[in-house]
Amino acid sequence: LVPTADGSMAVVGSRPCGASDAPTVLLYAHYDVQPPLDEDAWHTPPFELTEVDGRWYGRGTADCKGNILMHLTALRALGPDVPVNLKLVVEGSEEQGTGGLEAFVPQDPELLRADTILVCDTGNAAVGKPAVTVSLRGMVNVVVTVEALASELHSGMFGGAAPDALAALITMLATLRDAHGNTTITGLDNAQTWAGAPYPPDQFQSDAGVVDGGRLLGDGTVSDMLWARPALTVLGIDCPPVVGSASAIVPRAAARLNLRIPPGMTPDMAHTALVEHLVAATPWGLRATVELEAAGSPFRAEVDGPAYTAMSAAMEEAFGVPMASLGQGGSIPLCNVFADTYPEAEIILMGVEEPRALIHAPNESVDPREIASMALAEALVLLRYRRS
Repeated sequence: LVPTADGSMAVVGSRPCGASDAPTVLLYAHYDVQPPLDEDAWHTPPFELTEVDGRWYGRGTADCKGNILMHLTALRALGPDVPVNLKLVVEGSEEQGTGGLEAFVPQDPELLRADTILVCDTGNAAVGKPAVTVSLRGMVNVVVTVEALASELHSGMFGGAAPDALAALITMLATLRDAHGNTTITGLDNAQTWAGAPYPPDQFQSDAGVVDGGRLLGDGTVSDMLWARPALTVLGIDCPPVVGSASAIVPRAAARLNLRIPPGMTPDMAHTALVEHLVAATPWGLRATVELEAAGSPFRAEVDGPAYTAMSAAMEEAFGVPMASLGQGGSIPLCNVFADTYPEAEIILMGVEEPRALIHAPNESVDPREIASMALAEALVLLRYRRS
């Protein structure tokens, strides 16, 4: 157990194989989990592993304890005779986002140095359809605040001439998407396309639980919109709630915004463009301030190395179908830390999750067949991988 800067403990281990020319493989997972959120929305106890219709339910079953089980299953199946040097790190602060391991890795780079790093915190296209994640979106979170009046004013006496901060904020937010739902931030490329595996629209509609009659957003493919283009989400708005609201003009309103950015865009570029767009879109001569809350860089994996080739063959053997290349909308800052600290290492993102797992939501679950097949694929890679 190794303490990290944010107070969490990382589980670190190693097992050399004894061969001087053997490559080193680092296995990664995290043991911390999201809170259960609305416990009343769970159909099973959140922290009691429960099998229902062949799936295992409970918080963390897929994200990420299923991946710890995948590592353990592969290693126990192989026993002591593994022809690679093994290293392992399982962190305890990934879900907090407090960067314990991100700070730890550069401080003692030799401890986790490896030729290949298996970051097991993503997943497959669907049950039985293996995939590696080759692209992660970065993100910029900001809070935009609009001020219009010194205090609330009676809407009957002042409404119509006095500027309304909430109406101004709504006007500003409406400029961030066009009629088709494309994110339209001035200065950010909104026409990039995804070259990897497609995400069928019908499957995405079902995976996302889109209401009947609801249309998907954007003029690109689902994969383009998810993994190749910027995407702006309004996370929350500070304004009077409906219940208890008065007939008054709102003097001040704020919104928390999340901008996901694909590889090729930097957080600094995206932040500058977003701030300039919001300020320019502020109507009626009002004052808007934009505070940066958090930022993270996107990540693109290299896919032409020997470990990637070995993983592709292993996944096809384990699942019986070819491996796909996917993107992911979430950010994993540790991947950029690994890439910066170990620039020669191959980084492969994989795992037991798939859309039905509902990670971070109530009723998270994992299909045990995914754990079994992914463990087999990992065991095959550890047996066959050689440096080239």
